[in-house]
Amino acid sequence: MVAGRDYLNNMTFIRPPAVAGMFYPGDSQELDRTVRGFLADALAEPPDGSQTLTPKALVAPHAGYIYSGALAAKVFACLQPVAKQISRVVLLGPCHRVALSGLALSGATAFSTPLGDIPIDTRAADRILELPQVQVFDETHAQEHSLEVQLPFLQVMLGDFALVPLVVGSATTGDVANVLDALWGGPETLIVISSDLSHYLDYDSASKIDHETCSSIERLDPHSIGDNQACGRIPLKGLLKVARRKGMIVQTIGLCNSGDTAGSRDRVVGYGGWAFYEKESDGFENRTRQLLDRHGRELLDCAAASVLHGLKVGSPLPIDQTSPAPDLAKNGACFVTLKQNGRLRGCIGSPEAYRPLILDVAENAYAAAFRDPRFPTLQDDDLKDLTLSISVLSPPVAMTINDEQDLLGQLRPGIDGLIIEDRTKRALFLPSVWEQLPKPVDFLRHLKNKAGMDSDHWSDTFKARRFIAGEISSANHGGPNSFWYN
Repeated sequence: MVAGRDYLNNMTFIRPPAVAGMFYPGDSQELDRTVRGFLADALAEPPDGSQTLTPKALVAPHAGYIYSGALAAKVFACLQPVAKQISRVVLLGPCHRVALSGLALSGATAFSTPLGDIPIDTRAADRILELPQVQVFDETHAQEHSLEVQLPFLQVMLGDFALVPLVVGSATTGDVANVLDALWGGPETLIVISSDLSHYLDYDSASKIDHETCSSIERLDPHSIGDNQACGRIPLKGLLKVARRKGMIVQTIGLCNSGDTAGSRDRVVGYGGWAFYEKESDGFENRTRQLLDRHGRELLDCAAASVLHGLKVGSPLPIDQTSPAPDLAKNGACFVTLKQNGRLRGCIGSPEAYRPLILDVAENAYAAAFRDPRFPTLQDDDLKDLTLSISVLSPPVAMTINDEQDLLGQLRPGIDGLIIEDRTKRALFLPSVWEQLPKPVDFLRHLKNKAGMDSDHWSDTFKARRFIAGEISSANHGGPNSFWYN
């Protein structure tokens, strides 16, 4: 073991692959075909909305590719839209071979796989060597597979990047969180946590405990993950501590175990994949704020014009989809809300993006005025004191919930919009509804009533998804008359 600043700058050796030919193909061409095949299958699946976001951190399994390669590919496929901006990967995984205290860097200047060499970010490594929990310990890296199996996927997805490899031994959640804080960086830095889930339980027992672990991760709750729930629990819990403090959004990519892929079901190993997005800088909130700053007035004008067009000819405003700004021509999901004297007068929208945003605004504005079944069709006289607002929605993310109290505990008042459904019943509240219903229990009860459910309704088929939204209102852009009588 060696600790100390500038140690890495004095080393010149390359850490060779230790498990090539065992956990993954040892031949470079076969490995390239295998990884690209997994990724092609993952990218061929219909997008769920996450492709519009920029992941800051990923959790991926580290078993042999025959067992967990398909799920790992789904995790790393999230990087496709942002691969060119990532130049550094901070990779943390548990030690399986040589125990250690704290976190260990390697003294190597590069890590090698059959696909080539990956340089170490020695400046970043030197910087965290100032922390007492970080040391250089090559023995724990020499045969460790938890980091190595992630590298071919990163090489194919990212091309050139620098690596900060850390094997995590006996350490506290705070020890890991401090290291992540020191290396967090901006959009150029990706955090990857390598971890499998439960080990050697029967299929049903493993599925149960792995779903509990998934729920803990989605709640950003490091304290509820036990020693037997994940081999990489220590680095994982460190990430969850940071993610909770930063108010990050987490999305479950998938859950499976070796019994689903290439093993028997009597003794299985569990696998899971997750992506973490920074609430403020994951792209959506900043991107939406910028979009509304640039094009908010245009969107409000479009919505108002569609309502007026509906009054005159009975149809939404036609949209020339070749003329809008590129941002407005991209698929987007919005809700348009009409209020008269501060009271709701109509609200219709799209929970998920499936058509150009400018078209979604025009269609939903018309529907809010003339097709909301809760209100009579809008008339000319109703334009007086009428205001409209537009909410642009993020892709909804499924929540893993055990019961109603679990759901209530995960909700973030003032932040989350919520979609609930149970069989044929379904309803949505925008984040703005928290202004009228600030308590989670009231928020959920009224949403159930909106869906046609009893206030105390719960069942095993109850599902929930949450989203965030950016909003713009005509009340802040000249008042109602400037829109309806310009």
